[in-house]
Amino acid sequence: MRKQQKGFSLIELLIVVAIILIIAAIAIPNLMRARMAANDSSAAGSEHTIIVGEVGYYGAYPATGYAVLSNLGGAASPCVAATNSGCLIDNNLATNGGGTGKSGYSFAATPNTPSSTVAADFYTTAAPLSNVTGTKAYCAVDDGVLRWGGAGVITAPTSYPTCQGWTPLQN
Repeated sequence: MRKQQKGFSLIELLIVVAIILIIAAIAIPNLMRARMAANDSSAAGSEHTIIVGEVGYYGAYPATGYAVLSNLGGAASPCVAATNSGCLIDNNLATNGGGTGKSGYSFAATPNTPSSTVAADFYTTAAPLSNVTGTKAYCAVDDGVLRWGGAGVITAPTSYPTCQGWTPLQN
């Protein structure tokens, strides 16, 4: 006479593991796409924040012109506004996530210092750190319009005119 077996057989456990793997294979790509879409939205919002910060900085320090990204933030608490720490945007964004990017994107702001022959302007860029962290590169110039490079473009523009040539984002 056989004793009644308690527990699961090896075949039953293998079937359960196989089902879990099939479900994971279906769910993980959707999760990655959702995360990339969230990173894209965060980058667009951060670009808008940088634009507003640049305009505020120029209004506060017109003789200085626009600022590099790090001068828009301020690490001290409480933040004291000055030309090297405008206290206009979050310091995590101003320091580009401590140099490692923010939400899978790398940000930059490039000012053009005003002179007698050159008007003050700036352009700001956001590019995904890799094709896994985002799907779009963004930029904006001093007109305040957020632009993107089109489907599949994940590298930031390298100049003011290049950014102006990109497609305005339709919100």
